[in-house]
Amino acid sequence: MLHLIFTRLSALAMAGLLLLGSPAPAQSADTAASQDSQPVKIRLSAPRIPPLAESKWTEEQAKVLGPLKQGAPMFGTVLKAHNVLATLAQHEEARKKFDVWANHVMGATNTLPPREREILILRIGWLCQSEYEWGQHVVIGRAVGLTDEEIARIKLGADAKGWSAHDALLIRAADELDKDAFVSDATWNGLAKTYNTQQMMDVVFTVGQYNLVSMVLNSFGVQLDEGVKGF
Repeated sequence: MLHLIFTRLSALAMAGLLLLGSPAPAQSADTAASQDSQPVKIRLSAPRIPPLAESKWTEEQAKVLGPLKQGAPMFGTVLKAHNVLATLAQHEEARKKFDVWANHVMGATNTLPPREREILILRIGWLCQSEYEWGQHVVIGRAVGLTDEEIARIKLGADAKGWSAHDALLIRAADELDKDAFVSDATWNGLAKTYNTQQMMDVVFTVGQYNLVSMVLNSFGVQLDEGVKGF
């Protein structure tokens, strides 16, 4: 995770400064945010688990996977998501059960406003350096109201200039769940000023789901679909 890398680098830098007898230089929030926005992890350039070959699709799978190669209407936009679903089709019974929960997080039963859901998803996708997740949810995020400026700012974190107090709390919640698997009292209480109980639950459900999705995409080596940009 990004936070571990930065923590270790900071510790090394501090150790060197102590040996030299010099104080640590002050770092502005903008400088820290700029550093946080740089991809630092190398992912797989070829799949470990390839998408299930079309020749092996069942009739049921063909109905789902076929349209996704060209782009299918989903989440208010036209989405090409063949590679991830065809990869999951290698374990079809697991995919079917996975889809039930995924359809809550991305569906109408998720009580978060779609724009705010996508802020959480994009932030955890960025922290996990999941290029596939980022690329797909940039498309979805635009469709539900995120601007290109906001999408770029998600990489910079909660302290970047321009966020509302509420949006900054969403990003902070994703950061804290990534780092500690726990939302701090300050972040929780801040979000609870406007969110009800179900929405607070869906904040954690959304980040947790897309942390899992990032692990799947990164570890299986799912490649970007044609025409979908990554980082």
